[in-house]
Order: sequence, then structure tokens, then C-alpha cells
Amino acid sequence: MCGRYASTRSPQDLAQLFQVAEWHPQEALEPSWNVAPTDDVWAVLERRPRGAGEDAPAPRALRPMRWGLVPSWAKDVKTGARLINARVETVHEKPAFRRAFVKRRCLLPADGFYEWEQVRDDTSGKVRKQPYFIHPEDGSVLALAGLYEFWRDPAVKDDDDDPAAWLLSCTIITTEATDAAGRVHPRMPLALPPDHYDAWLDPRHESTDGLRALLVQPAEGHLAARPVSTAVNNVRNNGPQLLEERT
Repeated sequence: MCGRYASTRSPQDLAQLFQVAEWHPQEALEPSWNVAPTDDVWAVLERRPRGAGEDAPAPRALRPMRWGLVPSWAKDVKTGARLINARVETVHEKPAFRRAFVKRRCLLPADGFYEWEQVRDDTSGKVRKQPYFIHPEDGSVLALAGLYEFWRDPAVKDDDDDPAAWLLSCTIITTEATDAAGRVHPRMPLALPPDHYDAWLDPRHESTDGLRALLVQPAEGHLAARPVSTAVNNVRNNGPQLLEERT
């Protein structure tokens, strides 16, 4: 699974990296070295304006979303805490994800992600969990494949045009781990290469087989992993010190 990651680039940088046409400065998010489930995160998506026809352009936008997908049929937002990840093997079939897989896809920019390895202490024999930060060797951004959904808050009565009536939430697609990540944990978030961004984000692309063909395992040899402080285990801890190597 992917349960924690880092996202510290500014919206200006992300807009340039992903060729975004639309973002709103008032929706700013602070850099985070310890993104946790239910946090707001940056997402890149393409969506037609509400009420626009099928032929209307879908501008590429940068939007904040809550991490943990809340399906439209969910009774409350607590459902999202259980849906932070979607397995690539079954994402097109699961009731919580299959509609979003066809209609609502996004990219979640990340500097890297954390995974934990079980390590046995030679002296005490006790097992502890050692966190690792896994990231591109060249410092480039990871574009994690994601899905997003709208949830209507029933507490906001009779006004669908009120922004407070709608929660925008997302999930990260995971796959079998390769590369340095595979030495730490059997699963990892699935990052798309730049030449797949357009097809993945295009809302007109609704072929399940075609979309699944984009979700290939990342090429090996481009990720590095380093042990970091167990301070990352606490979601209240944040800051660049969390990425420092610890031995």
C-alpha cells in the first residue's frame, strides 16, 4: 500500500511541470514532507465545465483533493479513510472505483513515498519497522496514477451550486513493487511516465482495456531508497528533516 508520501513543490512549479491551464491561488496548500490519509493533496485532472457538452474542451487543472476516496453513494466521509489505495489488478472491477476509473482519473504529484521494512534487532531479537523514503534518483517528480470522485454533503441543503456541498476526494493506484521499493515492501504506488499523462487524463478515453494498458509497472533502475527517522511515523511531524538519511 501507499500510506504516506511527500509533496513539497509549489503550485507554480506543478502547473509548469504538468502544463496546467487552470489553478486558483486561493486554493494553496502548504508543502508537506509527511502527507497522510485524509490530508488535502494536489491533483492534476482534466474536466469539462459543469453543464458543458461532450465536445466541450476539458482544461487541465490543478486542484486540491482529500486523500481517501469517498464514493458518491457513501453515507459519510469516513468511508474515505479505508479507500486511500486501489489495487491495479482490480481497480476496474471494484464498486468503489470502477466508475471513476472510466470517468474520473487524475495524477497526484509526489517527491517520493514512504514504506516500512520489518527489521529484527540482532541483540534483543525484537522486530521493529524501519521507514524508508523512496524517490526518483534524478530528483524528478512522481506522477502517481489516481482516481477522484465527488461526494454530495447532505448537510448542505438544496444548493448544488454551493462549493461546500461537494467534497472532492481521491485514491492512489498501487502495483507490485519493483526497483528499490521492492526490497522494502511488496506494493508501491504506480507512477505514470510523461508520455502516458495525456491519455490517462483525457476524459474522452473510456476504454477499460486501453486505460489498463497505460498502467504498466515502472521501469526498473530509477528509484532509490534510504532509511529515515521513525519520526515520520507520527503524522504530526513534518519538515525536510524527515527525508534525512538515518543509519
